[in-house]
Amino acid sequence: MSMMDSELIQVRKDEKLNLFTLKPYLSDVFKTDLTNFKLMQFGGGHANLTYLISFNEMEFVLRRPPIGPIAPSAHDMKREHIVQKALNKKLTIVPNSIHLCEDINVIGTNFHIIERKKGYVVRKNFPDFIDINKDYINNLTFKSLDILSFLHLVKPCEVGLEKLGKPEGFVERQLNGWEDRWKKSTHSDELYYAFDKTIKHLRNKLPNPQCASILHNDFKWDNIMWSFENVTEPNAIFDWDMCTIGDPLMDLGHMLNYWIDDEDPIESKLITSMPISKIIYPRKSEIINYYSKKTGFNVENINWYYAFGAFKLAVILQQIYVRFLKGQTSDKRFSNFDKRIEALIKRANSIKF
Repeated sequence: MSMMDSELIQVRKDEKLNLFTLKPYLSDVFKTDLTNFKLMQFGGGHANLTYLISFNEMEFVLRRPPIGPIAPSAHDMKREHIVQKALNKKLTIVPNSIHLCEDINVIGTNFHIIERKKGYVVRKNFPDFIDINKDYINNLTFKSLDILSFLHLVKPCEVGLEKLGKPEGFVERQLNGWEDRWKKSTHSDELYYAFDKTIKHLRNKLPNPQCASILHNDFKWDNIMWSFENVTEPNAIFDWDMCTIGDPLMDLGHMLNYWIDDEDPIESKLITSMPISKIIYPRKSEIINYYSKKTGFNVENINWYYAFGAFKLAVILQQIYVRFLKGQTSDKRFSNFDKRIEALIKRANSIKF
């Protein structure tokens, strides 16, 4: 089994790169003539575009923002480059970013070149070679939480990321920022006002962060790669463009919204990015308790973060969905995002905190 089988596709027609400018640029970066050059695309992921570039018997990954208008500070390739380069020294499963290109004349936008990692990613289905059982599921679950806990206990100054964000006032800024993105990306009056009550309640109950941690800001299973050789061993974490410093429970609340267990209502199947053919995952209460024991953090107020996470995820999906509606992407995976957004609105508005 290889990555070629499950992840790589031919480059989508509307997401091609300008090879006439890219190849000479890469030749200059790597100080070599390129031979046997090949470009393919990683088919997973919903926003940033990720490609495999191979030449001279070497492989690298190229990451760029999505096509179309981009919200301010979103899809920040420079941030992702800085973060991955810094964290790789402490957490080697963070792929090292080798080079940042800020010359938009090359492919029309910023991009960076990352080391290539090999393994499998759990998306809507488990790979065929996996024996799905409770031990396997528990291993992936709690090793994922080990990664998140370790990240949250790394001091930003230890890896040179102390200036990455502004922890003071972080939670309120996040609420204001995601509310602004929601209002700008909605395409109907009904959606425009859908979160008003929840946002008001979130603002009235703003929590006081226990500490300032490095946040992944989109931590979930399909941003983790696992080893082919040892199928429960993580070997890469992706998607660092929203990484910042702030309240660590923001990451946990976000992850919980992608999670699904046997206590969830039926519409949760629309929300999750995890396989749903066999729901034998640990319950959210187990995840919260395990994380608390690993980090020592108080999680009594986790429902605030769970509700905020539902709201934030709805905004992320809405920003993607509105690009689909405007024809800025033809990726058919986005066609049912309106149903996922409706389910998140219902969830966020029903959580008690």
